[in-house]
Amino acid sequence: MNVLFVCTANVCRSPIAAEILNKLSKKVDIIADSAGITIIPGSLPTEKSISLLKDKLNIDINDREAKQVSIKKLEKADIVLTMSSYSRDFIKEKFPKFKNKVYTITEYAGVKGGVTDPYGSSVVVYQKTYEELEELVSRVLDRIKKEGSM
Repeated sequence: MNVLFVCTANVCRSPIAAEILNKLSKKVDIIADSAGITIIPGSLPTEKSISLLKDKLNIDINDREAKQVSIKKLEKADIVLTMSSYSRDFIKEKFPKFKNKVYTITEYAGVKGGVTDPYGSSVVVYQKTYEELEELVSRVLDRIKKEGSM
């Protein structure tokens, strides 16, 4: 199963969520990728995102460039999980063919709200966002396993 995480610029939340899922699901057939709805070509993850993933998961995303959400990425994905309702609605409107597989990560995980965008914030905010994503991704993985979508 291929899961695509989507946020705004693809430099904080969605790369973090993808790496968490890839780490948690390494023994099952689930692969995560990430993209943004409005990226700046050539942009790299924020220093705080890089540092967090290195500290928490021992993963280096230092050279990972932001990726734009595209038809090709949406076709490859079995499910698309966005960090906000704005991103979900944007994808559903711009790419209506894929609307049945697009959810916010929170609605798919069975909780309310969206994921805080830590961009430009303190390390503490990044840490809280990471913890929030860790919990949500764990719930997503549990749901995928329970529904036998693998």
